[in-house]
Amino acid sequence: MLPRTLLTVAVNESNVVLTGFMATGKSTVGRLLADRRGMLFLDTDEMIVERHGSIAEIFATQGETSFREMERDIASELEGTTDLVIATGGRMMLDRGCAAALGLNGRVFCLTASISEIRRRYLNDEGGAVRPLLADSDETALEQLYRERSAAYSRFQQVDTDGRTITEVVEHIETLLSRG
Repeated sequence: MLPRTLLTVAVNESNVVLTGFMATGKSTVGRLLADRRGMLFLDTDEMIVERHGSIAEIFATQGETSFREMERDIASELEGTTDLVIATGGRMMLDRGCAAALGLNGRVFCLTASISEIRRRYLNDEGGAVRPLLADSDETALEQLYRERSAAYSRFQQVDTDGRTITEVVEHIETLLSRG
C-alpha cells in the first residue's frame, strides 16, 4: 500500500521516471532531482526490499521470475500516481507492462554510462546495491548484458552520465523537462 501522501497528490503534475542499466546513477540522481523539484522520491528496488526482503535473497530463494512479478506489482501500484521521481530497477522498464504503467503519467529518462564507467562504479560501490545478475559474472557477462539491454533502452530519452557530476545530470534533466 502506498503512503497516504501519495494518495492526495496534485492532479496536473506528472512523474519523472529514471531507467537505465545498473550503476548509471538512477537512485542518486533521482534523490537530488526530487529534492530540487519538491517531489517525493521512490526507488522501486527499495520498495521491494522493504516488502519482501533483500533482492539477493529473493533471487536465491524465489528466482528472477518472482522478482520480476514484484516489479510488475509495483508498476501497477504506481500507475496513475503523480508528483513522484521514480528510480526503477535496471530491467524494470524493459518490461512492456511496467513501461506502460509508469509511462502513463511519467516522463521517462534513460541514464546511460559507458561499460567501463559502469564497471568502475560497480566495483567501487562498497555497501551499495546488491546486483544479483552481476554477483558471479565476469567482465564478458557484464558486457553481454549491457549490449542486450542497450537496444531496449534506446526507446527512452537518453541522458549520458559519463564525466558529469550528479548536479550536472540533474540540471540536464531539468532542462529537458522545461523544454517539454
